[in-house]
Amino acid sequence: MAGPVSDAAPGTVVAQPAATMMTCSICGRSAARKISKTTGQPWCTACRQRWARCVGCGDVKPIRGGTLTAPLCGTCTRPDPSFWQSCPGCGQHQFGTQPCPRCVLRVRLRELLSGASGEVRVEFQGLYENLANSQRPNTMASWLNKSKASVVLAELGAGQRALTHAGLDELPVSKPVEHLRAILVATNTLPARDEHLVRVERWVTATITGHPQAQVLHRYAIWHLLRRLRSRNNNRPATHGQATAVQQQVRAAITLLDWLAAHHLTLRSARQGDLDNWLTDDQATGRRTAGNFMRWAKHHKLTELDLAAVKWDGPSGIIDTEARWEQARRLLHDDTLKPEDRVAGLLVLLYAQRAATISRLTLKHIQVSDQQVRIRLGSEPIVLPEPLAALVHILIADRSGLAALGDKGTSPWLFPGGQPGRPISAERIAERLRHLGLRSGQARSTALFQLATELPAALLARMLGIHINVAVAWQHACAGDWANYAADYSRRPKKPPTNDPAHNSP
Repeated sequence: MAGPVSDAAPGTVVAQPAATMMTCSICGRSAARKISKTTGQPWCTACRQRWARCVGCGDVKPIRGGTLTAPLCGTCTRPDPSFWQSCPGCGQHQFGTQPCPRCVLRVRLRELLSGASGEVRVEFQGLYENLANSQRPNTMASWLNKSKASVVLAELGAGQRALTHAGLDELPVSKPVEHLRAILVATNTLPARDEHLVRVERWVTATITGHPQAQVLHRYAIWHLLRRLRSRNNNRPATHGQATAVQQQVRAAITLLDWLAAHHLTLRSARQGDLDNWLTDDQATGRRTAGNFMRWAKHHKLTELDLAAVKWDGPSGIIDTEARWEQARRLLHDDTLKPEDRVAGLLVLLYAQRAATISRLTLKHIQVSDQQVRIRLGSEPIVLPEPLAALVHILIADRSGLAALGDKGTSPWLFPGGQPGRPISAERIAERLRHLGLRSGQARSTALFQLATELPAALLARMLGIHINVAVAWQHACAGDWANYAADYSRRPKKPPTNDPAHNSP
């Protein structure tokens, strides 16, 4: 059939009419270009892909009606059965007669996890049920079709790869494999293991292999650093920060040993003057961190050199209590901020908690009763004041991480992370707080400084979960630093008075 005739000259680009812009009936944005078959109203691309918990039936389904605050699934939007067709597999209401996304997902999982019998193997039943009942079957199916994890699942299902951590360790390190490992652990298909500790052990082996002082480095890293880390954690998983600290100490030891070798020296033959030359060398790195290695070497009769530990003499940054309370007031009263960011920031500002400690809080650390909310940071639970207590209530009810795959909403963590069964990392918490203008390390120092002036060291240690020696050190530091603080405060520009009542109370 011939198309419409154009009067434009050959080669001329004819402008096409702009697509009609309409207001989306669900989110209200002026970006809708299509009409919903369910409601007959305009809806935008974002809402066509949006999933939420339906206020009608309570299930997490694609949004087909309602609003962003009161979303409705297709069935609740159009309850008339004659409007819908049924899925041939499960009978769910839908458009068309093809199998629904969940039935397609179940078939795909059976293909991957079935052995020679064609049935899902017993050891994969928990994994199958978890993935097949995912709240977003479309997302799960897309992950299986595009990710390398489906290849690994097929190998595991066919028995070509051992269903063990060692079997997965044979694969190149990648995010899909690590996420699959987290799913297998979260569904009890694989036992839990300390991933940070395993990674740092592999790093140590790869780093010191082939080094002329590999035997000494192995003794220091494996039998001192890692053994001490295990003892301190007492069966608790290592954090990213702890693993990084071990790596820094091993690197510092290697740097010192390489410097000695370059000057035709060893730990045994070097003299104190040689060590002093290294300490004053502008090109030397890791000098402070290497002190731990030198003290260990002397303790084990490997050297006679001395490198004294640097005694902590108080916070190095400015102690700004006014800024601390301004930030706390903002987090307490600014409802535009996310509850998880507000709670994490307030735990730093009010209770001097590290980001690593906050990231590993679980629901067991929270005690909720009719009258009050308590949090256990140390041996003594702390009663949370309002509105912080209300924020913790909201966080417990609405907490969610980014683990859309393999997470059934049963995570024990107060701050779930991006992988099922794992908490958010301390680095991610610190990054989110930095976006709010709050530096967690400096804010914690300010909070500890002020708390140490108000509470006895023993009570500080019991309430905040810090070591008694740390509490005593902070008490000494704050007692001897008031003169410097007063001098610094007197030099600050004065702020004009404000009548804002929010500045009169935390």
